[in-house]
Amino acid sequence: MGQELAGKVAIVTGAAGGIGRATVELFVAEGAKVVLADVDARQGEELAAQFGASAAFKRTDVSDADEVKALVAYAVSHFGGLHIMFNNAGISGAQYPRFLDDDLKDFQRVIGINLFGVMAGSQAAARHMSKHGGGVIINNASIAGVLPGQALMTYRASKAAVIMFSKSSAIDFAEYGIRVNCLAPGHIRTPLTSFAPADASPEVAERVKQAVGAAFDVNQPLKRTGYPIDVAQVVLFLASDRAAQVTGIVMPVDGGITAGDPVNHLTEIQAARARAIKP
Repeated sequence: MGQELAGKVAIVTGAAGGIGRATVELFVAEGAKVVLADVDARQGEELAAQFGASAAFKRTDVSDADEVKALVAYAVSHFGGLHIMFNNAGISGAQYPRFLDDDLKDFQRVIGINLFGVMAGSQAAARHMSKHGGGVIINNASIAGVLPGQALMTYRASKAAVIMFSKSSAIDFAEYGIRVNCLAPGHIRTPLTSFAPADASPEVAERVKQAVGAAFDVNQPLKRTGYPIDVAQVVLFLASDRAAQVTGIVMPVDGGITAGDPVNHLTEIQAARARAIKP
């Protein structure tokens, strides 16, 4: 590892696991001081403790604007500034196969965390950055915010809104030297995408993991499993000075899903034609 983020202070929300955890580990390795934010105090504190003076944990519910403001104030007071804000916290919400079956009871919670949390985090961070030489804001959306599809309608809507907010705030914050970019991860293996029952045995969880993984691969041109570190590496690039001229983008980290249909339909058509000619 180098020291690309030496002298930088970062906040990572949703830091206790998955993409957030991988990003914290990479940021610290690259020289940053990191404030971990999550509602899971036990895992968050345990992770922060692994890095000694380079990390600190603050329990934060990103759907509460006052808690988000307090988070930014804590980073500034504890480490002396704030240069990078990674608004990563998010939830999928209830997973109804069809929208007609969705009772929308979790709408406010999903929007509160996935969208409002990003907006509140961006605003609180930018208010500090605008007075201290600029900074970087990175928001975590999803391919579900890029590609239309069935199910998870509230989640899709929240992530699409994050994408539009990110582009708009990139324009709005540019005069202050603040760069804003957005990620659109695909099928990254995290607890959010495990689909295993909470009470599943290790054996059942592994079988679910393999089955779901195979389903994920169907619409992914690059037949490679995506892991949190793959996203964290992109976050590092966007947070670093190597991306000094990059703002307002939506970066897919998805194995090519958003590039287009991976199925060779011409081959399928030719095969159907051949079967019809010689049944």
